[in-house]
Amino acid sequence: MISRRGALIAGGTSAVVVAGGAGAAYVVATGDKPEPPSPASVNADGKMLWRNWSGVQHAYPAARLAPKDEAELATMLTVAQAPIRPVGAGHSFTGLAPTNGALVSLDAMSGIVGWEGGEAIIRTGTRLGALGPALAAKGRALPNLPDINKQSLGGALGTATHGTGAKIPAMHADVTGLRLVTPSGRVIDADAKTHPEIFQAAKVSLGALGVITQVRMRTIANRRLRRNVWLEPFDEAMAKAEARWAQHRNFEFYAVPFTGLAVGISHDETDDPAEARGPDQDVEFLQALKGLRNLLSFAPPLRRAAARALLSTAKPETCVDEGWKLLSTERPVRFNEMEFHLPIENQLKALAEVQRVIERERPDVFFPIEVRRIAGDDAWLSPFQGGPRGSVAVHAYYRDDFSFLYTLIEPIFRRYDGRPHWGKLHTLRAGQLEAIYPNWKNFLAVRRELDPDGRMLNPYLKGLFGLA
Repeated sequence: MISRRGALIAGGTSAVVVAGGAGAAYVVATGDKPEPPSPASVNADGKMLWRNWSGVQHAYPAARLAPKDEAELATMLTVAQAPIRPVGAGHSFTGLAPTNGALVSLDAMSGIVGWEGGEAIIRTGTRLGALGPALAAKGRALPNLPDINKQSLGGALGTATHGTGAKIPAMHADVTGLRLVTPSGRVIDADAKTHPEIFQAAKVSLGALGVITQVRMRTIANRRLRRNVWLEPFDEAMAKAEARWAQHRNFEFYAVPFTGLAVGISHDETDDPAEARGPDQDVEFLQALKGLRNLLSFAPPLRRAAARALLSTAKPETCVDEGWKLLSTERPVRFNEMEFHLPIENQLKALAEVQRVIERERPDVFFPIEVRRIAGDDAWLSPFQGGPRGSVAVHAYYRDDFSFLYTLIEPIFRRYDGRPHWGKLHTLRAGQLEAIYPNWKNFLAVRRELDPDGRMLNPYLKGLFGLA
């Protein structure tokens, strides 16, 4: 049995068996680098630490606001110390949330509050993991989900979070209306007909326009999906990728560096009865890959041979269940990540180059490289604005140095005309972003209109927008 991110693992200690099996080898294989230094839990001014999921971003907010309703939020925003930053689950790796001003959580503003036909009205503090069963109770579902469901809906929409599927757009494309509270306390309802420019800017807004409190979203009938996971040579995965994106409702694959292998994952609608999913083995898989790295990074050919021996006993996985239970997965092993969205004709070329560079320069990397396809949409700051894109995501274990993402990987993505995921690591700033987003100036104009004093802008956003 094999799992989604865990891809095909024969057992957490198998790497030791492949490498020799001695007790001393086990210690080496399962050993770990020390935790990165942690900032103080309280700073000199007595402010409590906020830190993101991976630990790479932190701040000491002067105030932490948790409004119970929209009226309370509007009042808070008018008097809160700037910069005011909305925060969800802290799953963004970029500096979107850190502030020494006010940090605003909408955790108390969650749930489905109404329906308009097949469209659900949802408060943006709702976590994606809670939204799936809530919609399913009404026989409905979102068209797609990302591979992590811990985020708040507002955070996911604000950073253009997506799943995979050549004909399925990112989550924000299913938003048909939204409610925005500006820093002045103004409440704006926007859709394609009412305040259309605000609507186009706010669907992916990085929390820079105000705080979006609820959205109206398209839903679909809740259906069962058949999930298949398999292992194959990396070259075969590359050769068949385009056909599989055309064939399957959802398809993605993971290139596993230093193994010559890849893991394919497909989901397709079915009326077949449910088939139980096996135990999640993601952690064991990553621990085994890390053990191979620790033992054999000095000898890539031996590492490749050991990995192939380790994975050769894995059997394909198949199961059937409701889509919201299968499309997202648990991600307990922390990491830092860079993901760019590339023109589809460049996606696999960029992936091949990324794989070669990692295997040549970075023997410490052991996380699989995630490869997905996303349909286009029209939101102004959507990375998929103007047409479909193919995403490639490179991960670094949270205890490992991730500077190679900037020096080795980002130049490849940029050379192939990639757009960065807004919540994941990148160095692009205003001039570079204006060149790849046709509506960049339009977005900035709406931002100035709604927040003329820049109360929503922390130093990171000021740099991103060229306002520092």
